[in-house]
Amino acid sequence: MALGAAWKQLSWFYYQYLLVTALYMLEPWERTVFNSLLISVAGMAVYTGYVFMPQHIMAILHYFEVLQ
Repeated sequence: MALGAAWKQLSWFYYQYLLVTALYMLEPWERTVFNSLLISVAGMAVYTGYVFMPQHIMAILHYFEVLQ
């Protein structure tokens, strides 16, 4: 029962995503290409933030002399 409700909610979110981004007008292969590019860009942004943000935070803390 809970799995069915979760699946229904997930389907509703995906449908809202299709409507907001106007992907419902695309053919399935075009939708796949768009979603692949979107996931790739989001993944690269998360990776870049994970790798470089600690360095920038440490530089900011040293600049404002929070850390010595």
